[in-house]
Amino acid sequence: MIYIYNCYGGTHSSALAAAYHLKKLPLDREPTDKEILNIDVFNKLTPKDMGKLIFHGYDEDKNEVYTLGRGSSKVVVPAMYDLADLLNKKGGLQTKILFSNTSPTVPLAMTLGGFFSRRLKINVIGVPLLIIGTKQAHKKIIRLVEQTKKSAKVTASKIEVLDNSFSKQ
Repeated sequence: MIYIYNCYGGTHSSALAAAYHLKKLPLDREPTDKEILNIDVFNKLTPKDMGKLIFHGYDEDKNEVYTLGRGSSKVVVPAMYDLADLLNKKGGLQTKILFSNTSPTVPLAMTLGGFFSRRLKINVIGVPLLIIGTKQAHKKIIRLVEQTKKSAKVTASKIEVLDNSFSKQ
């Protein structure tokens, strides 16, 4: 199984989801500022990294976990889905692929923090907002990761795309 968590920049909500998936962040409490900032790609990717799959590691079941920054494009995930489907039809896809959209978990503080930090390069404003936003969203992101893992176990499909609009609730 390959998990691909995706969001706008690939450096905040999807990076957090990958960290929770891989148990690099605590599931039983709010993460500390230091734990958040120590996530491998958290707030470190640039626009040049958009569209690139970033490998984060293997989970406890030996599944690969990636993140993807889509930017404002509505076609990146569908294009990747179509490529995977083509490979599947040609017999070249050996494992399931699950795309999980983390954007519905993003609170306003994280959006503004990402804008100030990544776009405007004003970390003194952006980073504190990102930390606030991460702490606001941590339960939603954990729930999204749990739902993503459940979906992976029950889907008969070789390729699955989860919109995750449930996370707005």
